[in-house]
Amino acid sequence: MRGAFDSFGRVDRHERQGLALDFALNALRRPTGTLPSLLAYGNGRSYGDSCHNDSGALVAMRARHAIIDFDPATGLIEAEAGVSLAEIIVHAAPFGYFLPVTPGTRFVTLGGAIANDVHGKNHHVRGTFGCHVESLELLRSDGVVHHCSSSENSGLFAATIGGMGLTGLVLSAKLRLMPVGSLDIEERITAFANLDGYFDLAEAADAENEYAVAWVDQLAAGASAGRGVLITGNHARNGNFETDDRAARLSVPFDLPFSMLNGLSLRLFNGAYFHAKKRKRAPHLSGYGAFFYPLDGIGDWNRLYGPAGLYQHQSVIPFDAARTVIPAMLEASRTAGHASFLTVLKRFGTVPSPGLMSFPRPGYTLTMDFPNRGAATHALLETLDRMTVAAGGRVNPYKDGRMRAQTFQAGFPEWEALETMRDPAFCSDFWRRTALTLKGRDDAGGRKDI
Repeated sequence: MRGAFDSFGRVDRHERQGLALDFALNALRRPTGTLPSLLAYGNGRSYGDSCHNDSGALVAMRARHAIIDFDPATGLIEAEAGVSLAEIIVHAAPFGYFLPVTPGTRFVTLGGAIANDVHGKNHHVRGTFGCHVESLELLRSDGVVHHCSSSENSGLFAATIGGMGLTGLVLSAKLRLMPVGSLDIEERITAFANLDGYFDLAEAADAENEYAVAWVDQLAAGASAGRGVLITGNHARNGNFETDDRAARLSVPFDLPFSMLNGLSLRLFNGAYFHAKKRKRAPHLSGYGAFFYPLDGIGDWNRLYGPAGLYQHQSVIPFDAARTVIPAMLEASRTAGHASFLTVLKRFGTVPSPGLMSFPRPGYTLTMDFPNRGAATHALLETLDRMTVAAGGRVNPYKDGRMRAQTFQAGFPEWEALETMRDPAFCSDFWRRTALTLKGRDDAGGRKDI
């Protein structure tokens, strides 16, 4: 089957070859025929080409999304890889549980959250998503389902967490959920006039709160450069476990012929947003949807970037370099004439991931979204890459669709260990562009005897 298996960035859009999950499972379990190289495809929320496999086929994982088992006494949930985080929340919330780590959208799959070892606003407390995965079932092209955990097939377990789907098909996983007093969040908003103001607040905010994240006005210059708001939160204890799984209240119903997000529109938006948030200084209750997933309420919001799509650049800069490098990155973006719709700054903690290739490391992570303007945007992103690497940081692979192989190598020297664990029948466009380029070959990764 062929279909629109796009990434969320929508830069490289065309029909791609897909395989029905049951067909792929049968072929992998009985290695007697021939298949192209494979890659699991969840809900298409990766921004770049780590979810593309144009030299092979994508396996549609959402076809199996059952909750297999849940123990309300311990919070241990077992589910198929195609289940979404939204579905897990709805199932577990009535029993007083929530995700221990959640990214900025609830519409990623369990398998995708493991493959990218996603992080959230509480990395300083809980680490990455993989820290809470107890075990997983992994089907490889040897026809065997491997039970993986920290004590069994531990090498495969570590390679699969953050391994971007390259070690085989994750069929199911057991995840330890977090008991909470409510889905509501007691939120506090603190404005800061510049980035020094944020850095002065960040460490204490992490020490005092479960969740902490900053929004930065990327376009503000001069004395206001780096202004923004620090948003902190903790679960309330009011016993509200009502879930909000309704469809998006707003949507962008069709592809726009141009980007709505330009310097003028974003200056107006950023100014209004900053002053509106600045006034909400008193602690207040926020629903979990508004706190964790504000953009989930706008269906297909990525269409706002226009027909050429968007690039997201996420980097992590070590603590000792952040006060110098992050302001310089914002200035470089302004100088290049690029406006970021959503500029987010967070502090990563020191909780280690069990994954081999996890993106977070101690430091500050900066995320910026840019409408794709071709060569000019690529030049800016190259500049941001160079600044990141020079500071001893790394660029997030599952947010990327164009970084050089050398940039990837500088941030992830562990890539060679993952390559030794990669299933030979699995590959992605990202891996060909980076790791296999470093090896000096273009390996389609297909297995010829299944």
